[in-house]
Amino acid sequence: MPEQPDTGHPDTRDLGTHRPLAPPPVTGRATPPSEPPPAPAPSYSPSPSPSPTVGRRPTDVTLYASGTLRLPARVHFGHGSRALLPDLVALHGSRVLLVADPFLSATPYLGDLTRSLASAGLTVRTFSDITPELPAGSLDTAAAVARAHDTEVVLAVGGGSALDAAKLIALLCAHEGPLSRYYGENLVPGPVLPVVAVPTTAGTGSEVTPVAVVSDPDRELKVGISSPFLVPAAAVVDPDLTLGAPRAVTAHSGIDALVHAAESYTARSLDTGRPPDTGRPVLVPVPAPVTEPAPVPVFTGRNALAEPMALRAAALLGPWLPVAVREPSHRQARHQVALGALSAGIAFGSTGTHLCHALQYAVGALTRTPHGLGTGLLLPYVLDTLRAEPEGAERVAAFGAALEQVPTHEASPGRTVARVAEINRAIGVPASLREIGVGRDQFPRLADLALKSARLLAIAPVEPTRDLLLDIIRRAHAGTLDDRTVA
Repeated sequence: MPEQPDTGHPDTRDLGTHRPLAPPPVTGRATPPSEPPPAPAPSYSPSPSPSPTVGRRPTDVTLYASGTLRLPARVHFGHGSRALLPDLVALHGSRVLLVADPFLSATPYLGDLTRSLASAGLTVRTFSDITPELPAGSLDTAAAVARAHDTEVVLAVGGGSALDAAKLIALLCAHEGPLSRYYGENLVPGPVLPVVAVPTTAGTGSEVTPVAVVSDPDRELKVGISSPFLVPAAAVVDPDLTLGAPRAVTAHSGIDALVHAAESYTARSLDTGRPPDTGRPVLVPVPAPVTEPAPVPVFTGRNALAEPMALRAAALLGPWLPVAVREPSHRQARHQVALGALSAGIAFGSTGTHLCHALQYAVGALTRTPHGLGTGLLLPYVLDTLRAEPEGAERVAAFGAALEQVPTHEASPGRTVARVAEINRAIGVPASLREIGVGRDQFPRLADLALKSARLLAIAPVEPTRDLLLDIIRRAHAGTLDDRTVA
């Protein structure tokens, strides 16, 4: 019998064994049958292994692909899994700083949570002064509160800003400020306070990723701090906590999760001095020459271990995100979208993101529009750009096969792009930059700002020249895909 999402109790099943349920009907109330058949797994599979050439012994060659995963030591998913928090937090200390999204103050959940923590013998100090856009200076005050409380463990409950704030508070409690010392990659010198992350939106993936993003008045763009030490110690993803999210938040965070999956899956290998990973089996001599190891970047680019999670995220988000936006109280849709967003976070947390995010940081800086709205708006145009190259076209088609849960031979790059544009329309994401106030005179500035996101552009699967970025911006402004107007 297929697994049922509405269990009403903590669910800590292995994510790898859960299969997305069949999507509900498109019209009328989306009410799946009580025992729907499991949806088929994405049918993409790597190219078959090449046979040894004539006259060459099989032992003369080997196949390789590379991958890296950095995850919390414990990840719990399922309806009611929040009940695990008192015991889980207690594993890391008894003095708790609870970093809570401000909106939680008006809900009964925050009081219930603090009482359950106190009943477990934990001493809790709540901090909910989380400022939108997360200005770097605001975290100095938060860290002072944490130090005064002799905090041993940080519990973060809320959206992406609350989770990012908790990571950086944990950083400033362990290492001297200012925060700007750590802007960039691999600059955090050692472990930070343990963080237990509990998202109340489905999209950012911050509960399982090594990055936190802040705004700095001295910088035009938001800036990231990326380090394996920022990966939370534990993550608890309870879909019930997303039931109160407004439609716009659900749409913007959910489509951003789909972008995470798409960019993770289509990323190229980062040049680290290691043998390249093309995503296909490759013949190499045995034994391979040993070279001096290069430092491992936080975001690796194409990643054999993350790819299955990216495709899984697409299979979950494709059919269910429109349902969750249309019917915010649909519990099964919330379940699937939360699982999809978590899967996408696991995928991009090691791989990274590329063109959509580089361009959105520029678009967001000039328009002050929500992050997920921008990345989602740009996704069809970026995928349309990638299909121009043979390998990119193959990747885009495979991603679409997972997104629509169709056999690979029925998928195509154009069909994938059209489906993403269709999802955007269904959830209310604008179809063009023109609709969010971008003017033609801003095109050069947007391209120049996007070029500053060197870390993101380093894993773009096409050469991220200024001309290429300008072409994406022009088409996204006009609303044209493959010479067809979609806006």
